Amino acid sequence: MSYLPFLGVDGSGAGKVPLVMETGRMVRVVDGDTYDVLAGGVVRRVRLLGVDAPERDQPYGKQAADSVTRLLRPAQLVLLTRHGVDIYGRTLGAVCLPVAGQPALALDSLLVVRGWAWAWDPNHRIAGRAAQQVEAQRAGRGLWKCGVSQAVPPKLWRTFHSEIKRRYRVGCTW
Repeated sequence: MSYLPFLGVDGSGAGKVPLVMETGRMVRVVDGDTYDVLAGGVVRRVRLLGVDAPERDQPYGKQAADSVTRLLRPAQLVLLTRHGVDIYGRTLGAVCLPVAGQPALALDSLLVVRGWAWAWDPNHRIAGRAAQQVEAQRAGRGLWKCGVSQAVPPKLWRTFHSEIKRRYRVGCTW
């Protein structure tokens, strides 16, 4: 275990509690940005901070989840840093993939670069995160395949009623 300097979720530096990076094993990919991870003898539902991936029932949701499933097979070793718990009881955190002889890969950045999630960095704490999303959009990767206007952020998607959702499910095909 290693201790990392703690910045509050709002980036303020509030709360000087050290964050612990712990080794875990992947249990299941729930969707593009939510996973079940076994760490410290406990299975935790982990919601990635720093990204927002499509919901499973929205366009590209299944593809985003499948993309992550190919990376995070059951029992895959991961590094988990917990940042608290959300209102749904999920652990908010960062997940990194260990790479032999190299720094671990941050899963949130990987999702943005591959075009499977929106960057979420309201306080601009992560250098280059917005640029990663713009590059993925320009290259038409992942959910940006059919253009920026076709991709609906999950926060907005959850507010739509069924008729509007049906309209967004037609058009660009995978």
